[in-house]
Amino acid sequence: MDYYGGYKMPFYMVYPMQNVYLTEMDYEKDKDRMKELYPKEARKIQQIVEEECDKMEYDGSLMFDEYPDRVMLKKLCDEIYDRVYPMDAAEMETEETRRRRPEMYPPPSHRRRPGMDLVQVLLFDEMFRRRCRHNRCRRWW
Repeated sequence: MDYYGGYKMPFYMVYPMQNVYLTEMDYEKDKDRMKELYPKEARKIQQIVEEECDKMEYDGSLMFDEYPDRVMLKKLCDEIYDRVYPMDAAEMETEETRRRRPEMYPPPSHRRRPGMDLVQVLLFDEMFRRRCRHNRCRRWW
């Protein structure tokens, strides 16, 4: 069938799978444009989140599990948070004291850490985008 809506289709438009990569590149460009609008702190966190997601982008990874493990995601968020907000000497000493006598202090997971919500949102959003891209590209092969 040479006609589509009354017009002749060019030979390179006959197979729609070829446009998958072009649309994927458009998604990436648009995503990068929007990331440029992030505040400075969010851009810093996003950069570290992308590095961590790059490490996890392989088949069988936690990122591509149907139901990702909540404990492992929490641990990953903690690692990212520690990279974004490194502790100074005074905080490290109090952290060491907490480890020596844990009965006096609540565990680190129960403390309120400013910025942790932003780390979690950026990580989960990046994972969602990569899962969608992974599923879109795998569908054709």
